[in-house]
Amino acid sequence: MSQIVKILAVDDIEQNIIALEALIYRPGLQLLRANSGAQALELLLENDVALALVDVQMPNMDGFTLAEFMRGSPRTRHVPIIFLTATDRNSNRTFRGYEAGAVDFLYKPFDPHILRSKIEAFVQLQHQKQQLAEQLEQLTQLLRTNELFIAVLGHDLRNPLSAIMNTTEVLLRTNTDPALHSSITRIKNSSNRMSRLVKQLLDIARIRSGTLELTPKTLDLGTLCSTIIDEFELGDAPQHATLERVGDLVGYWDTDRLSQVLSNLLGNAIQHGTPEQPITVKIDGSQPNELTLRVRNAGTIPADVHSRLFQPFSTAAHAREGSGLGLGLYIAKELVRRHHGNMDLYSNTDGQVVFSITLPRRYSPHWPPH
Repeated sequence: MSQIVKILAVDDIEQNIIALEALIYRPGLQLLRANSGAQALELLLENDVALALVDVQMPNMDGFTLAEFMRGSPRTRHVPIIFLTATDRNSNRTFRGYEAGAVDFLYKPFDPHILRSKIEAFVQLQHQKQQLAEQLEQLTQLLRTNELFIAVLGHDLRNPLSAIMNTTEVLLRTNTDPALHSSITRIKNSSNRMSRLVKQLLDIARIRSGTLELTPKTLDLGTLCSTIIDEFELGDAPQHATLERVGDLVGYWDTDRLSQVLSNLLGNAIQHGTPEQPITVKIDGSQPNELTLRVRNAGTIPADVHSRLFQPFSTAAHAREGSGLGLGLYIAKELVRRHHGNMDLYSNTDGQVVFSITLPRRYSPHWPPH
């Protein structure tokens, strides 16, 4: 249900406020009464009002001065003001009212139907504002609940997964039955895949909640890439990856997170590339302040997939069975962004797909991501 809408009436003559209250009264509407500009400012500090009806001629602080104070405060800057005055019509006075921030300027005696109509318009705007605020709060709560659910789910799955993976390792070392060995290998591979999925869920929860932290240290990016490539080739990857190095490849980054980025990109190239064509990884450290890393593989990316490739879960529906949740590239791009770098994708008509990463040579936690 919508909250009560509050309207502020400011007039040094009590009878005028009583008349306004009788004119606009209806359920769901509350009139806040102020007999001076100072009292009006106090009420504005304590209440969220949809509209201020302000008399121009008041002692100590007139309506124009009150409006200037209201416009000078972030809390009351956007409160609509309708000036009410019993003075003769004067274009200069009217202009000053609009200059002070009024949305309207009415001369007494005013038509009650016109005033009620104008008030109703601002009441409806306030109702819409309240509804949008409620919807935003609901969406925010839903997002927090979903992220908490993912984080708890990922954390609670780690222990039983670790037990399964450790047990399969023991069984593979001690078992000599070929048929059983094949079954244990399938369990191990499925457990490893589930472990990667859990890690991705935890990463996306940390990214979206803003709790992802980096631990940078001095790192040779060329050595790291060589290690990741060796790990993939030891895993019987269907394609061979070549590494090209240019310039100084030493920088200051989070080793684990950049390992994750490289693994995601190489895994993506292996999964979606052409098996007959090699994957090329080139690192260029010839610039003094930044490095460029490119992962190139043969293949094409459809235009409809290209536009949403870095969005979470967006590619999972179109991926092959068992290929994942569609989080790898999203997480990789976010990790690069957290290092204050950029990741771009190039796919052209010559049948080549290139993921390009630019990293500042030194990550600083005091330099916020752009």
